[in-house]
Amino acid sequence: MIGTFARAIAVLVLAAGLASGAALAQSPQFSALARADGTASRLWAEDEVLALDLALSHAVPWRLRFLAGPPRLVVDFREVDFRGLDTARLMAGVPGQVTDLRAGPVRDGWSRLVVALDRPRLVAEAELRTAQRGGEEALLRLRLAPAAAADFAAEVARPDPPGWTLPKPARVAPPRKPRGQGPLVVVLDPGHGGLDPGAERDGHSEAQLMLTFARELKEALVRAGVARVVMTREDDSFVPLETRVAIAHQAVADVFLSLHADALPEGVATGATVYTLAAAASDEASAALAERHDRDALMSGVDLTGQDDLIAGVLMDMARRETSPRAGRLAEALVAAMREARLTLHKVPRRAAAFSVLKAPDIPSVLIELGYMSSPRDLARLTDPAWRAQMAGAIVAGLAGWAVEDAAAVGLLRQ
Repeated sequence: MIGTFARAIAVLVLAAGLASGAALAQSPQFSALARADGTASRLWAEDEVLALDLALSHAVPWRLRFLAGPPRLVVDFREVDFRGLDTARLMAGVPGQVTDLRAGPVRDGWSRLVVALDRPRLVAEAELRTAQRGGEEALLRLRLAPAAAADFAAEVARPDPPGWTLPKPARVAPPRKPRGQGPLVVVLDPGHGGLDPGAERDGHSEAQLMLTFARELKEALVRAGVARVVMTREDDSFVPLETRVAIAHQAVADVFLSLHADALPEGVATGATVYTLAAAASDEASAALAERHDRDALMSGVDLTGQDDLIAGVLMDMARRETSPRAGRLAEALVAAMREARLTLHKVPRRAAAFSVLKAPDIPSVLIELGYMSSPRDLARLTDPAWRAQMAGAIVAGLAGWAVEDAAAVGLLRQ
């Protein structure tokens, strides 16, 4: 049977049948988070144990399960560019023991590795190791031992546990209250979580730091009477990007704030940055961060049922035509409030990038990089409760000021 550790990491599964190799290769929606390193990846046999080491450029959430007819190991990733993987070379190391090896995108935001086996096997060892140097590179180690046919059949037939499948994004949002009436509904989105820790430095993870700050910011907003707050995650759990935006629509959010603290592998960057959505990143640094965060093309928040692609695109463009300027003014208000509070800002504090969590067409959305964990000064600030309280206060002030101006703008539009 699969070991306890393997069960712990296999948190999600795609119950649908495997896509064909052609379908995997032709998916037009693929946007990679990590890249497979073909030269550093290995597949070999140790006695009767099949061993796979898959080298990745970054640690990513992953999940596994087995299928029968023929026996197959299926490993799903969120997500990996497998174009650098030479499957023929890998199979040559285990002639007859792996009858087929395929890898590629399987659906928006997910990619898949399929290993067809010569006989029933089950996981003897499964772990994702992150390199100590910068925490950027990762190695997935899988060891498959021969198993009795009955044990393999029991594993294949094992029912999916609760929460195994992805939640469906909300398609139709409830009616939104008129702007300027009542407190703001603010959705706070602590980046990463669960199997996806984000950036890691000196024992700290981006996921945990952002969860801590989100909790503190929520309390500050509620105490100030500025907003009713909904969080996309309340604990260290993995929430898919499309689900984060779906939560905002279900909450009928007025504002969506995604909170991050990234790390740059090269160069030095410090200070806070506020991002709004752009079709293309405003510079190379923004593009690199977007590649790390961006996973899916989202179509949530507008009722597109029964509409063709052209009409759907027009409806979303119409929604964004009003929302984008509001998001821009929100970003400017947040930067101004941070500057007023004498907080350290990046030398270019206002940027734009194609982050998926900012793609809700009808909700002003910004992504706040509170700092860079690759900077010792920023990391010290992020772990300082007094600094976090100061930053939370600035965000509260920026939101409050923006809400007043945004409500006044409604009156101007109606005149």
